[in-house]
Amino acid sequence: MSKAHSADSHDLIRVQGARVNNLKDVSVELPKRRLTAFTGVSGSGKSSLVFSTIAAESQRMINETYSAFVQGFMPTLARPEVDVMDGLTTAIIVDQERMGANPRSTVGTATDANAMLRILFSRVGEPHVGPPTAFSFNVPTRKASGMMSTDKGGRVERKTVREAVYLGGMCPRCEGHGSVSDFDLTALYDDSKSLADGALTVPGYSMDGWYGRIFSGAGLPMDKPIASFTKRELDKLLYGEPTRIKVEGVNLTYEGVIPKIQKSMLSKDLDAMQPHVRAFVERAITFQTCPECDGTRLTQEALSSKVEGKNIADLCALQISDLAGWVAGLDIASVAPLLAGLQHLLDSFTEIGLGYLSLDRPAGTLSGGEAQRTKMIRHLGSALTDVTYVFDEPTIGLHPHDIERMNQLLLQLRDKGNTVLVVEHKPETISIADHVVDLGPGAGINGGTVCFEGTVDGLRGSDTVTGRHLDDRATLKESVRSSSEAMAVRGASTHNLQDVDVDLPLGVLCVVTGVAGSGKSSLVHGSIADREGVVVIDQGAIRGSRRSNPATYTGLLEPIRKAFAKANGVKPALFSSNSEGACPTCNGAGVIYTELGVMATVESPCEECEGKRFQAAVLEYTLGGMNIAEVLAMPVDEAEAFFSDGEAKIPAAHRILERLADVGLGYLSLGQPLTTLSGGERQRIKLATHLGEKGGVYVLDEPTTGLHLADVENLLGLLDRIVDSGKSVIVIEHHQAVMAHADWIIDLGPGAGHDGGRIVFEGTPADLVAARSTLTGEHLAAYVAR
Repeated sequence: MSKAHSADSHDLIRVQGARVNNLKDVSVELPKRRLTAFTGVSGSGKSSLVFSTIAAESQRMINETYSAFVQGFMPTLARPEVDVMDGLTTAIIVDQERMGANPRSTVGTATDANAMLRILFSRVGEPHVGPPTAFSFNVPTRKASGMMSTDKGGRVERKTVREAVYLGGMCPRCEGHGSVSDFDLTALYDDSKSLADGALTVPGYSMDGWYGRIFSGAGLPMDKPIASFTKRELDKLLYGEPTRIKVEGVNLTYEGVIPKIQKSMLSKDLDAMQPHVRAFVERAITFQTCPECDGTRLTQEALSSKVEGKNIADLCALQISDLAGWVAGLDIASVAPLLAGLQHLLDSFTEIGLGYLSLDRPAGTLSGGEAQRTKMIRHLGSALTDVTYVFDEPTIGLHPHDIERMNQLLLQLRDKGNTVLVVEHKPETISIADHVVDLGPGAGINGGTVCFEGTVDGLRGSDTVTGRHLDDRATLKESVRSSSEAMAVRGASTHNLQDVDVDLPLGVLCVVTGVAGSGKSSLVHGSIADREGVVVIDQGAIRGSRRSNPATYTGLLEPIRKAFAKANGVKPALFSSNSEGACPTCNGAGVIYTELGVMATVESPCEECEGKRFQAAVLEYTLGGMNIAEVLAMPVDEAEAFFSDGEAKIPAAHRILERLADVGLGYLSLGQPLTTLSGGERQRIKLATHLGEKGGVYVLDEPTTGLHLADVENLLGLLDRIVDSGKSVIVIEHHQAVMAHADWIIDLGPGAGHDGGRIVFEGTPADLVAARSTLTGEHLAAYVAR
């Protein structure tokens, strides 16, 4: 028998002494070409180990193989805090971050499917319109005339160009957005007031600042009510062309209010706006389908070109599984390689369970799970092997029926000779792992250690939190609450909904379920979310810089600052690290960032404030024996006790802290940057913030995302408390424990896309299990029977 080659002995990824975020000198050995699951309660350090340590170091080392010139165009990555890493392979990260909320981005543009269709139409479309750009709604048509000069070896050639046309496919009326906006002028200003008295009701247009100076510098009457403006003055205020003016010796540009709003607000996606700006836009601006392109975003020329009787907009509007069938029926030898590539891409959508989408669906409307699976598509047919695929809860947004298919895809990637690392909470996916690393025992400062390493059976037998809860099965409630009133939805037809009529019971825990793509989000977000008194809490990212933390986001810092100021007889602004109290050396960041060009930016603690962010003088002021930096370093649980009585009693702060503890975030420190929170933590901090709002109906979008099996029980307790306090809770959810705990279930289906969009069951969980008439019923029955 021949001796094994030494190259084959490198079959482990070794990590020694990892200390990123809350990891406490973690050392692990992970088998290559196997599927390893990382488990543990939310906040235990799974993402810190997998993403911030293993994947980050792999990416950093690959980036270092490029020239310094190329690295200058790439994001710089700092080396993770770890002693030794060995045996790394190229890491491909498939995370659950939602796709950018750019209004021009669609499923087709995000996956190259549109690019292939554009080439197809530019080659074989009848009549022939032009190059691929002629079918792109992101490229406008340009015309040019005049002198064109070309420099050739010191000789300049000049030629006159007349009416040169560079064809694009962007509809000129709506600029490729598919909808046109109309302004309700009464929502822009109060015509009984003058500009100086604050007639403009647009967010940010304060007359105390530069806007007041610009308007007066442009010659607008500041003290005359807008109702008395001449036609010319009103036109200048609303639609004025950009004009250079000089104000107090400074060169500035004056521009009318409406074009300014169009550039600053309407170029962004609604979901990406701050709440008060979004409220203004929804109040002041009506969006309607563009009458010129009928919402297709394309020029009439692009729409006139057809292949087999269909134009490019018709194809993008088709459900992807139907489009795949249409492409399969094409037999055009001149574009055979293109059709083969397009066919493979479209089949990958169906294989991964996204065949119900259409290519014209805006990317910002995809859920976290859909976005993650869309990113997976490009890796499915990849010829790469011996790489490390890193997944962040790939089962998010998947019905139990779809999890089996996802498991097969993960095993398929592994069987091609790849290392697959999966951060996961669902027992169905943990059970297929070859190796398990369980982190804990708690979250935050109580986590960050390895509690177990080994097989799934070994985990079951271990006395860890995950081991104990791995076989947890919820039971159906013996008695359910009854509802006296309901929220009626009539004729709902958003996306794939087929004229749905349904009554959502109020005053109870109502769960909306169904396979991915069956129309749950379309029903809830399309027909309920905009109603008065409804508070929607989704999984979208919290927009904030590394200066934002739980204390600033929840509004907790406001009463704390005021209490510190009152106790010490000074200004509240001193107790903000973003305002007057900030350490002058690091500007309140706590760290100094040193840019080193193409090398990674070095982050070192500020020597003056020692990372505390505040000036030394501010730290001498105390409340209840603690200074502001010590308060911000406290975990929520400790702070809740601190602000409950004695000198530091602040009822307003205590209420917010109670809500944070209620949603299971007792381990978070008040000053932890929001950028370090996991997806589940982000949603729960939103939930805690919204719990104080005056809404009667709470809508939660998959609140079990990122929650450990042990934490799901706490979440159900919280939902019960919300309902018992007289509120109504509507939950979009796939987790069987939440379904079993519901008072009322509304099941959509029976399939996804045009095979869904109908109500297939309404009733109690016990009736759903007894009937077993739907996919959800079958899976829930199997779950509670175990």
